[in-house]
Amino acid sequence: MSFFKKLKENVSKTTESVTHKFMSGLSKTSASLVGAMDSVFARGKIDEEMYEELEDILIGADVGVNTTLEIVDRLRQEVKAHRIKDPTELKPLMSEILVELLRGEDEATGMNIQDGQLSVILFVGVNGVGKTTTIGKLAHHYNQQGKKVLLAAGDTFRAGAIEQLEVWGERVGVDVIRHQAGSDPAAVMYDAIQAAQARGADILLCDTAGRLQNKVNLMEELKKVHRVIGREIEGAPHETLLVVDSTTGQNAMQQAKLFHDATHLTGIVLTKMDGTAKGGIALAIRRELEVPVKWIGLGEQMDDLQPFDADQFVHALFGEDIEKELAGTE
Repeated sequence: MSFFKKLKENVSKTTESVTHKFMSGLSKTSASLVGAMDSVFARGKIDEEMYEELEDILIGADVGVNTTLEIVDRLRQEVKAHRIKDPTELKPLMSEILVELLRGEDEATGMNIQDGQLSVILFVGVNGVGKTTTIGKLAHHYNQQGKKVLLAAGDTFRAGAIEQLEVWGERVGVDVIRHQAGSDPAAVMYDAIQAAQARGADILLCDTAGRLQNKVNLMEELKKVHRVIGREIEGAPHETLLVVDSTTGQNAMQQAKLFHDATHLTGIVLTKMDGTAKGGIALAIRRELEVPVKWIGLGEQMDDLQPFDADQFVHALFGEDIEKELAGTE
């Protein structure tokens, strides 16, 4: 069975609406990345020039230099091992390599939600990446599952941040624990945990500041918030998610490294994937930081924030090729 067929079968286990969201949200990246590959493979020759052009395409899609070199090296090995001569046979191999890289060592990339007790999810990231919107959409997601959700307005410094979170709270029907602007974010987290436990909440979603004008102060503040949460609930925060704007490309990679050094990240949320043709940043972050992508923003609607799925991601990139190959084998 070809890898394309396996990929199609894995994707068919999910709903058509989810598959459509991935296909639609990643259409720009697919057109740019896979479209460029088509022109290279159309030359009909596997040689050093082809590999160099593939490297340029992947780097241009923000896959990152190190990850690009690994992908192309693995492709070379497969070509040699299977004595492949026709470049059109490389696409299934590429898709298989990309799925493996996105999955990483552990395929279990779901959220660490505690059964029967409060789960605390801490969100970090710079201003403007869609952090507050992501929190609101995730609150909606868990609310729809019947979970009791509470929000903590830990970004006490950015003008309007608290009010913005409250707007989302009203929109999705969840309460927000807040202090006055300029308050100590750690104190907000402490009160939010007390309130969540008293109200029997299942999930507490915690917003934080994202200013980078003074990196030292911001990182120390995040460490303090982390300590306070861990002191109140053993093992918390159960998730520390970095929200990054996919359209910023390699800047997102630099942000990821900065926050990963300051606080132990358990996952990445990639926003605005529908607005970029350089969705390869998902591969770069996954491989170079060894942190799984857990959520992906594929549009502006409430349910366009989707759990990340490596099979869905790669299927969305190679969708037309998958359908063509399978149609030709029927």
